[in-house]
Amino acid sequence: MKKFITPFLTGLALLCLNGIKAQEFKEHIQKEFPVTAAATGHLVIYNLNGPIKVEGYAGDKVEIGIDKVITADDSDRLDKGKAEFKLGFDQHADSITVYIAEPFDTRPHKWVGWDGDRNIEYDFQLSFTVRVPYAMNVKVSTVNRGDVVVQDVSGELDVNNVNGPITIKNAKGETRAHTINGDLTVNYLDMPPMGSDYYTLNGTLTVTYPASMSGICVFKSMNGSFYTDFPDFEILPAQVTKNEQQTGKGVMYKLNVAKRIKIGNGGKVFKFETMNGDIYIKKQSI
Repeated sequence: MKKFITPFLTGLALLCLNGIKAQEFKEHIQKEFPVTAAATGHLVIYNLNGPIKVEGYAGDKVEIGIDKVITADDSDRLDKGKAEFKLGFDQHADSITVYIAEPFDTRPHKWVGWDGDRNIEYDFQLSFTVRVPYAMNVKVSTVNRGDVVVQDVSGELDVNNVNGPITIKNAKGETRAHTINGDLTVNYLDMPPMGSDYYTLNGTLTVTYPASMSGICVFKSMNGSFYTDFPDFEILPAQVTKNEQQTGKGVMYKLNVAKRIKIGNGGKVFKFETMNGDIYIKKQSI
């Protein structure tokens, strides 16, 4: 997966409104996209500023509500923002992609050649409230000013945040969930059919599985501890990986050590990683 966070954080000059009464424009946008085979489709959202909430339901449409707010310190800059700021909505078969199209394109593959020195003289926030068919696959991301919540979705999940928490409720599918500054909380109704990957740099990582859970849990934490209330587990030998690095003094090898346990009969691999935070693997109460 290509990285696209850095241009967001270094290239965007956000408006400073200290001591100034801001001009503000608000708009609600509502879109619907029909789908015929949700299990083969994907909803993809590339947000920048603002929260995202996605909920599964028993329907055949993707329903997207967006509360857009543009602010500036005078009417001229606000008018520029209203005229310039645009969203993109693309649908191919049963897959829908939503992104910021102007004044820049937030899709990862579009950052090549982007003018990082461009000055944006207004601020904006997008708050997403979305409903998708239960079986839909979901890939969503934001960077600032909001949490990401995905609930009652049984498809594959790829959920990303930078400055905020992630909460996933009643999941069933393979999961990749990464945030930088925030807690990461996931609970499953059924075991995902494939292994999954969970990461937070600064926060607590909590994942709750059904009582019948079996798997290999691989975990790393520099400044945190690991806890579980599953009684049937076995401590496995640590996993050591070697990465070759070229330095001025020649080739060096960096060794990464990950602790492992087997719960139940083992099987699928679930990866947990924090730097500053504890890791909890919990058993679903009946």
